[in-house]
Amino acid sequence: MDILLDTQAFLWLSSNNTQLTKTAKKTFLDDKNNFFLSMASMWEMSIKCSLNKLKLRPSLERFLLNELQENSLEQLAITFQHVIKVTSLPFHHRDPFDRLLIAQALVEDMPILSSDTIFDSYSIKRIW
Repeated sequence: MDILLDTQAFLWLSSNNTQLTKTAKKTFLDDKNNFFLSMASMWEMSIKCSLNKLKLRPSLERFLLNELQENSLEQLAITFQHVIKVTSLPFHHRDPFDRLLIAQALVEDMPILSSDTIFDSYSIKRIW
């Protein structure tokens, strides 16, 4: 199954954070699943790093390249269809990065691995 990673879930998985659920870990370790990290998440992390709200070692670039390779993650580009889908989303959530992830999950027909319960307000499958 193809699964989109929420930014926070990606960061928690990369650090084996204790807030991960058994379901999230099991899903991530299942070889039958293919995981995607959106450019929207990479952009969000870039902004947070530049604001010193997120610190990654040795750098964001190295961190992302290592995580993408080590975990066989695929990059999900932001397409025209993804951007247009955002315009039809109800405003259950105002975070622009999360709204784009929701649009991508809808357009690509992918569940999203996320702890964020507000995602349940949209017609996507959330795994946590």
